[in-house]
Amino acid sequence: QVQLVESGGGLVQPGGSLRLSCAASARTSSRFVMAWFRQAPGKEREFVAALRFSGGYTNYADSVKGRFTMSRENGKNTVYLQMNSLQPEDTAVYYCAADGTIILSSIWTPEQYDFWGQGTQVTVSS
Repeated sequence: QVQLVESGGGLVQPGGSLRLSCAASARTSSRFVMAWFRQAPGKEREFVAALRFSGGYTNYADSVKGRFTMSRENGKNTVYLQMNSLQPEDTAVYYCAADGTIILSSIWTPEQYDFWGQGTQVTVSS
């Protein structure tokens, strides 16, 4: 089992920045894919970004390309989501997800991930 704990959410003004963290309770092997999803009220959970823990692969939703950056810190089993130029439409609960067997063609599908964090609220408002 892998437990994921997110942190770093909060309230920010439009154009501002936040950095989310996701710490895994157990050592995640290099084959793991870690991802961020978000869910706004009344909407389905949507893919934001993903990376392979071994490196060499990162993918972003079109809506966040150029504004969000996902990175990893292997020694701490932690991934980050740096969010810049935030807009009100980025308001959502952000979830960290992980899976050790997912194939890269399925990374956009939340049902393919076995492990989830509890979520952290991000609110972008003036």
